[in-house]
Amino acid sequence: LGAICGQAIIGTKVNAPLSCYADGVYVLPMENVLATKGTGVVTSVPSDSPDDYAALRDLKKKADYYGIQPAWVDGFEPRPVISTAAYGDMTAPALCDEMKINSQKDRDQLAKAKEAAYKEGFYNGTMSVGEFKGLPVQEAKPKVRELLIARCDGFAYAEPEGLIMSRSGDECVVALCDQWYIEYGEAAWKALTEECLAAMDTYNDETRHQFEIALGWLHEWACVRAFGLGTRVPWDPSLLIESLSDSTIYMSYYTVAHLLHRSLDGSAPGPLGITPEDMDGAAWDYVLLGKELPAGHSKADALGELRRSFLYWYPVDIRSSGRDLIQNHLSFFLYNHTALFAKAEWPRSVRTNGHLLLNGEKMSKSTGNSLSMRQSCDRYGADATRLTLADAGDSVEDANFEESTANAAILHLYTLLEWITEAQRALAQSDAAPDQPTKAGDIELRPASSAVTTVDRIFDAEMD
Repeated sequence: LGAICGQAIIGTKVNAPLSCYADGVYVLPMENVLATKGTGVVTSVPSDSPDDYAALRDLKKKADYYGIQPAWVDGFEPRPVISTAAYGDMTAPALCDEMKINSQKDRDQLAKAKEAAYKEGFYNGTMSVGEFKGLPVQEAKPKVRELLIARCDGFAYAEPEGLIMSRSGDECVVALCDQWYIEYGEAAWKALTEECLAAMDTYNDETRHQFEIALGWLHEWACVRAFGLGTRVPWDPSLLIESLSDSTIYMSYYTVAHLLHRSLDGSAPGPLGITPEDMDGAAWDYVLLGKELPAGHSKADALGELRRSFLYWYPVDIRSSGRDLIQNHLSFFLYNHTALFAKAEWPRSVRTNGHLLLNGEKMSKSTGNSLSMRQSCDRYGADATRLTLADAGDSVEDANFEESTANAAILHLYTLLEWITEAQRALAQSDAAPDQPTKAGDIELRPASSAVTTVDRIFDAEMD
């Protein structure tokens, strides 16, 4: 609506919503403000914000330096707002003393203190004041938001936390659009999904831990968008299902795809002669969910074959994917399976992996640190590429493709090939002169006898 110079309102007394000070508080300057957007005015909470506590302490010590009147700060002390087990009622003063933070200029230490304070306050804190005294902070936060809006002391506002650029190089802005949400946090549904996770093999404790965290915070998820690639929303074709929410049960289609069509585009019908028109909602409900088919359905026998194939191949024995998808797509995968399928069809395991680094650095086309599979095979050959990948690492940690290892693998393979060639040549010579054993490298090759055992043939096959 308008713009003002922040310096012009220093010393102005204002009413801060839900403040302990009924007579208002003063607008004061603050050094450690790194925000690039917003009003520039926030309510100070020196009991819980290390930045605010450091600023208040500096202002009291050096009122003249900051150009304020001592009376603007002398009557104000930190008031308890949140109580935590780790730091008591005064989280910010406790952390500033513990980390020996002397002023607002200790920015690195303040950043660490802020992270510790906000984490402890949000996850382990309880409210010390106000209408929601005694409630955990996690429960009180949305209630405080609703209260501020109801009193007309606040309104909902959204914008990116920082500058966001699209892939086309355009600056992004926030638009108010209609949106559909999936309520993943619904209690009964969440309980089913946690039951699925408990019975599932994750191959790694860290993967299980990350799933537990994701299921703990996941709730309403915006699941549609207005443009791009994707599946149309059935009840609103103007919108698309966003990619992380889409394709969470696609593996169930694999169980019947070979019976539905012979080509990827579906132009050639499968062996059962089923057409896309035959696969209506009732047909899919029968094949995947076991619901009754409507009486007189024209493809009942063929659909029975699909149902048997689905039950033979399902559930998913293992889903392998990147660890970064645990917090969204892979959790949706679990949620949607528990929503649709019987327990016997729930996923049995999920294995996650880290990313692939190149020479210890993140792969990025923009920096030039990039190597495709085709480029690696052209440069080092398929065998050296396989050996280097095998040596790169496993599990949820990032693997590292070292080009020096690939170069070394070429030399080792060349040496191995020379040894094999020499060994085979020596073997051929020993067949020609059976009375004399010969050597190739460090392996003694005995003359072939007439009694060739299965083990001999296996050894020859391995050598070949």
